[in-house]
This record gives sequence, structure tokens and C-alpha cells, in this order.
Amino acid sequence: MRVPLSWLREYVDLPAVTAQEVADRLTAAGLKLEAITSHGHDVKNVVVGQVLAIEELTGFKKPIRHCVVEVGPGNQGAEPRQIVCGATNFAVGDKVPVVLPGGVLPGGFEVGARKTYGRLSEGMICSERELGLGDDHDGIMVLPADTPIGEDVVELLGLRDEVLELEITPDLGYSLSIRGVAREAATAFEVPFRDPALIGAEAMAAADADAPGSYPASIADDSACDRFVLREVSGFDPGARSPLRMRTRLTRAGMRPVSLAVDITNYLMLELGQPLHAFDRTKLSGEIVVRRARAGEKLETLDHVVRTLNPDDILITDDSGPISMAGTMGGLETEISDSSTEIVIEAAHFSASGIARESRRHGLVSEASKRFERGVDRELPLIASWRAVQLLAELGGAQVRPGVTHAQTEVEPQRIAIPTGHPGAVAGISYPREAVIARLEQVGCLVEAGSSPAGRRGGVDATGVVSGGEVDLSVIGDDMITVTPPSWRPDLTDPNDLAEEVIRLEGYDKLPSVLPKAPAGAGLTEGQRLRRRVGRALAAAGYVEVLAYPFMGERDLDNLLLPADDSRRLATRLANPLSEDEPLMRTTLLPGLLKMLARNVGRGFADVALFENGLVYRPRAGAPAQAPVLRVDRRPSAEELASVAEALPAQPYRVAVVLAGEFERSGWWGKGRAAGWADAVEAARTIARAAGVELNVSADQHEPWHPGRCAALYVGDTLVGHAGELHPRVIEAYGLPPRTSAMEFELTRVEAHLTGPVETPRVASYPVATQDVALIVPDFTPVADVEAALRDGAGELLESVRLFDVYSGEQVGEGHKSLAYTLRFRAADRTLTVEETTAARDAAVAVAADRVGARLRGA
Repeated sequence: MRVPLSWLREYVDLPAVTAQEVADRLTAAGLKLEAITSHGHDVKNVVVGQVLAIEELTGFKKPIRHCVVEVGPGNQGAEPRQIVCGATNFAVGDKVPVVLPGGVLPGGFEVGARKTYGRLSEGMICSERELGLGDDHDGIMVLPADTPIGEDVVELLGLRDEVLELEITPDLGYSLSIRGVAREAATAFEVPFRDPALIGAEAMAAADADAPGSYPASIADDSACDRFVLREVSGFDPGARSPLRMRTRLTRAGMRPVSLAVDITNYLMLELGQPLHAFDRTKLSGEIVVRRARAGEKLETLDHVVRTLNPDDILITDDSGPISMAGTMGGLETEISDSSTEIVIEAAHFSASGIARESRRHGLVSEASKRFERGVDRELPLIASWRAVQLLAELGGAQVRPGVTHAQTEVEPQRIAIPTGHPGAVAGISYPREAVIARLEQVGCLVEAGSSPAGRRGGVDATGVVSGGEVDLSVIGDDMITVTPPSWRPDLTDPNDLAEEVIRLEGYDKLPSVLPKAPAGAGLTEGQRLRRRVGRALAAAGYVEVLAYPFMGERDLDNLLLPADDSRRLATRLANPLSEDEPLMRTTLLPGLLKMLARNVGRGFADVALFENGLVYRPRAGAPAQAPVLRVDRRPSAEELASVAEALPAQPYRVAVVLAGEFERSGWWGKGRAAGWADAVEAARTIARAAGVELNVSADQHEPWHPGRCAALYVGDTLVGHAGELHPRVIEAYGLPPRTSAMEFELTRVEAHLTGPVETPRVASYPVATQDVALIVPDFTPVADVEAALRDGAGELLESVRLFDVYSGEQVGEGHKSLAYTLRFRAADRTLTVEETTAARDAAVAVAADRVGARLRGA
């Protein structure tokens, strides 16, 4: 929210303070400062001049005029100035802004006397853009005829100003207006506040009393809208221009001036916080109805996009169908144009959650939707629409048609019972009763003594419970008050919200800083240690850790080629997703990783190896469809926690890697090596080594991997994951490089095999002895089975087994393959003899022969 300080001062009697001091006070109240921008402070020597004569110069490619301009006797002499100008939109007798020699325009642009087009130019006649008042550069800025000659333009037009750019959090939606920020500034400086919503309120009330209806309208869905107001004007001059003051404020508040009618609606939205919309009455047909969308309806919005509407979308319709996406963007067919003279002004109070979902669903964020989704003052539509038609009449020559259409659903105001000691109990310090009441009244609340049960939320009952939380009445006291929040604060719904307001206004800097005591414990759990070891091991192996969003869509499941009955298709759907394309909680880590890989490759990084560890979400059969909502004012009971746990999906912890391009890079040292399925399997072995478990690998078929290049990963008899090369159709669907490989590993299943803390391996001081052995086995024999047989047969002297060669060909016979292993032997108490290692090797070969039919190659 950009707030011109001059606009703020209209409604707050700020003392003589700088913009930075104002920003500091607002920041302390919760409105974070983003930037302060100064306007007009570098401008000097710009005065009002009157054009006395104009001579058209010929012989040039564009119109050039030599002007004689009177600038007053007090500005560098009494003689008129001769100025060369290329604009043609002014005439003799017009008053214009003139920069005299030595003057400076915004941005530090200095103006001097110089000879141009064969004439001496003693200064410059300015446009609005050159004065920093807007983007209009079509011609010279012509001032009103009664403007005094020689006056300082900077003071006359209010060029000097500071603009505060504030970051508004979602709970302070009322501050997306000059009205809201002015209220906070008045509280911060303890000065009077003049509410702009009261301007014309008495006149409106008198005019609306017993007034007939305006354009017919009704509300068909109370959950979408509870107040809808229409007013009309006729005879509007579409050529009327917005006043300079209005255009300047709109520009400095970050909005582009368009036309008088549109500028008025934007100006009032910025000032009051109430979005308005203007319809061309001649383009409306029949009664206006606020309702939800119907199946198949479409609307072309003002941005020229034809949008297919969702049944949950809130629409403004007439007999022709949808004419506006309520609270978000109007329709193209009914927008006002350069010829519109009959205008209907609409102001409403729409459902905040409904507008938020609509805006996100269509990826359409507007200034109106930003305000509606945060909550707009329900009492503003009447006064904002009244102000709008009055300005259309005053500035555009329109006639206000008597009457107002006011469709509404009665809404009972909330009343919150709270002990006056509750804010102090939350903050940890004591606030006087008078201070609590005063701060709540500054917010705009109506405070009454005692506790009234009617329409009440929260409060303390006979057992000492505030909003369901147990409270020690000896600490907070039992002095009860009943608080009715103002209409512009829909976020105040329970006692803790009110406590936050008191603490905020009393000052966060007054809260004591107390370091929490560290709970007793043994540090990280074994599962946490395992996850950190795995992350370090993969990073050391050349993988880069990434963090993806834990969301996915149906399209991701299709791209992974998952069968219709695959358990990974059963996913938890979010009630309010960040993106309609990804409304599901992920059941596998692969979609996010594959998208990140594609993004990296698309930006020129061809050799990529990524890993991610995190939770996946697997719904349980028979679980409740929705978890109960817990209260936040006390610790949940064991039964409540159990009910939540029952509804939550299972959340196993997984690690996944994806890799493409070269895994070992090419360079001056030689040719590199492309990443392949074996690297994905090796990543799983890296995880197993970090976990201290033995990994068994066997061939498998499992989507989304290539059916001939997929490995199943086992720890004991437990399946812990899959690895290999991705299916070509998956690679094509995600736009990945050929032969991209991936691995997904479930650490939660490995944790069950952990026997305790990982022990540091013993380092033997005696040398290692190696024996190589080449075995011929049937080609269908899994390598894991051969390795297991060698380990069992070699006995306790075996330190490791490594496969270093696989061969198939005529020398080993058809239907067979040769597997060559290096066996490493070591004893902890002696140096092994050749006889001992040979005996251990022979025993290993014998077991392999017995189990898998292996025979020594060359034997």
C-alpha cells in the first residue's frame, strides 16, 4: 500500500515530523515499511507563466513554436521570456508552468538558456510528466485561468510529497486504504482522526430516507454476498477530465489514471478501502442478480480473456448472463467507454474466502480482490457509492438519479466477552484496566462492562475457561467486559485477537525478553541422525539438495504412467490449494524433483544431479474424511490428538534422486561418463551405507521406471524403494534429457531395522588380503544372490565384496554370464596367510556353487 503523506494529513493532524518518523510509528504498530519515496524536493525555479504571443516556425519536420511568456516581475526581471516549444495544445492567454534558466525538474534535470531552432529559448514550458505528476506527455500542462502569474508551481500544485510504501499483512486488510492507515497514525501519535467515511454521511442519510429503488438488483446466494448497493447517474460528460490533484494522488499511490469515472472509483477505493465498479447502464439488460456460476458459463473480462467459470465463482449477472466476476474483475461487455453517459455504480460486501478462492482459481489478482479477500468494511457500500455519484456530478456534470438499490442480508454483530486481565496474561506483563479499554476503543470497538451471553464468542465461564482454554482467574482477574468489534475489523473474532490488539498498541518493545529453558533430553533421535547422515552422504557423492513444494496434480500422476489402481493415485486433496493445478498432497517425491530437473535443464544446466528428502502423504483406508478443528487456547487432550492422528494420512519419510547428463564430467583430463541407471542404484547403496544396513538389489517392473532398467531395493525382506532409468514416455512428458534416471527410497522403513546408535567402525592395524574370483552363472541369476552366497561362505574374515566386471559371450557359453568379484579379507588380531585367504575364498565359491550353480571361470 502506497500512502502519500499529504493525503494522510487530510484526516490526521500529524505533528511536525518527518516521513521516517511516521513510518517508524506505523512499523511499531504492525505496518511494516518497505520504502519511502520523495517527490518534488529537487524541483526549483518553476513558476506560473501566461502565454502572450505565439509564432509558428516553419522549415522543420515537426511543429515548432516560438512563445513569449510573462512570468511576473519577481522572477529574474520584469521582461517576458522567449521560449521555444514543440507542443501545440495551448494558445495565447493560457497559463502554463515554466522552468526558468537555472531551474531543476524531477530527477535532477537542469534547464538553462540556449539557442535552438535559430531562436533563444529562455527556459522550458512543462508537461505533467516532466513535472513528475503522471505519465501524460501528449502536450503542455494548461493551468486554470485564475492561476496567479509568477506563483511557485511547486507550492501551488503540491509537488513536494513523501510516499510511504507499507507491507500490509492479511489480518490488517483495513489498512489497504488511506482511512485505515490514518486511523493507525492517529493512534500512534495520539492525535484526532477524521474518518473520511463520514464525509457526506448526513446528506446521504437524508437523501436515502424513503428514497425509491435504483436499478433493480437482488442477492440469490447469501453465502456469496450479504450487501449489494446500486446508484445511478445520467448525463455524464465522458470527455470530462479528472482533476490534477486526483490524478497525482492516484499516480503516487501506484495506480494509472484512466478516465474520470474509473479514476473516481479507484480514488475512493484507495481512500476508503471499498472497491467500486461502474457499469454502462445502456449495456445492462434486466435485473442484476448476485449468484454462483453455473456449469459451462463463460465471461470475457476487462483484460480480454475469455474465462470458463467454476461453480464456486461469485458472479454479478443480468438477463444476458454473467457481466462481472464479483470482487475480482468486470466483464468487457458492460464496461464504460468514451461515450458512456448513463452509469450505474455498484458497491458490495462479498464473501472474503469466496473471492480469495476465485482469484487464485483464475490466477487473477486485482486491487479489488486483494481487499475483498482480506475483509472489507460491511458498512462502506452505501457511503462509498454515494460519494462516487456525488463526484460524478461535481466533476463530470452528471445528474444523480434519486434512489438507491440496497439488497442485504442481516448480519448479527459479534460480541466477545473477555476479562480485562487477559491481554496481560497473554503478554506476561500487567496492563491497567483503563489502558485495555482505551486501546480497544482506539481500535474502534464498543466496550461494555460485564458479560452478556447474547451473541457472545469466547469469554470466561464458571470454571474459568476463556474460549475453551483453562485460565487462572487469580491471575487475569474476573473483571469482565463485552467487546463489539467494528465493522472494518472482521478479523477480531475471539479474546486472543483482542489481546493482540492491546499488546500491539501498547508496544511490542515493552514485552520482556525471556529465553525459554531448553527441555531435558538426549538430543537428536536416531531417525533424525539418520536423515542428516543420508543428506551429508548424498551431498558428498555429488548430489545437490533441493526443496520442492509438497503438492502435485492429477496430471503428474498421469505423466508418471501410474496404473488406475496404483496406491499412489490415492491422495489427500487440499481444501484451499495454492494452485488449482496442484490440489493434492504428494504421494511420491518424484514429480517435484522431475520439474526441478526440467527447469534446470531448460536454463542451460545439462549435467544435473539433485536429491530431496521429505514426507509423502498416503491416506489410510477407512480414515475420517476431515480432521477435527482443535482449539488454540489450551493444549489438546490425548483424545483430541488421537482423533486428529486418526484422520491424518500416513507420512513416511523418503529420499529421492534424479540425474541427467554427465555424472563424471568431461574436461582436459579426458572424456566423462554419462549418468545412468547404475548411478541411481549406487545412490541407494550410499543411503544404505549411511544407515548401516545391507541393501539387496533385484530386477523389477515398477512405474515410472523403464521396465528393463528398473531395480527393486530391499533391506532384508522389506521393500524400501526403486531405482533405475525412467520410462521414455515419462521423460517425454516432463521434457527431460534422454536416459534420465531416478531413485526413491523410504527411510521410514529402514529406521525399523536400526538396532541403536551407529557405532564407529573398528580400524584394524593389520593389512588386508585380496582374492579375485570369476564365477560363471546362468544369465537369469540375480547378482545379489551371488553376492549373498559369497558373503555367507567366506565367513567372518571377509571385509567386503565388490563386483568389478560382468561379461557374456562365447567364452562363457550361451545363456550364461561371468561375474568377477574382489574379495577383501582382514583379521583384527593377525596378518592373514595365503592359505587362510585361499581357504576362505574356496569356501565362498563352494557356497555359491551350491546355491546358484556357480562355477569358477576357466576351471
